[in-house]
Amino acid sequence: MKTITDQLANYASYHRDRRNIVTHFIGIPMIVVAIAILLARPSFEIAGITMAPIWLLAIASVAYYLVLDLRFGVVMGVLMALAVWAGMTVAAMSTGAWLGWGIGLFVIGWIAQFIGHFYEGRKPAFVDDLVGLLIGPLFVVAEAAFGVGLCKSLQREIDRRVGPVHGGHKGSPVSH
Repeated sequence: MKTITDQLANYASYHRDRRNIVTHFIGIPMIVVAIAILLARPSFEIAGITMAPIWLLAIASVAYYLVLDLRFGVVMGVLMALAVWAGMTVAAMSTGAWLGWGIGLFVIGWIAQFIGHFYEGRKPAFVDDLVGLLIGPLFVVAEAAFGVGLCKSLQREIDRRVGPVHGGHKGSPVSH
């Protein structure tokens, strides 16, 4: 199995333009919440707990993140729990609201992603490796950690493997 460094370096190789990374801070959370919303139906109760298909995806994803790295896995677990909560909350609304929010966030999120990849001049990572769909949210969290000065050795190793982030404007929220 690939390590967290392997996975993030592979994903980062498709994301070296600062503007592309910034669009991922917008698009990926929107897509994750959209998926949580759309998979929050149908729901059913087991022992007083409301369950839905999103729970299976969330549990499997967090388990994978925890295997890759405990610190990032815990953060991803908290963020995934928030996404599931948002999804279940919206799914309790009318069918129109559920679909409107779910599809709307999904489409807008992907538009942001493709704008970023226009700047990058490269296709999204998932086109070559579907695991990129799972690594994308982790990449955003890692970039946020790098942005506040955490996980410097991981950041240095990724930069060593795939080169530094470039482009965009100075003062951008994402800088290496």
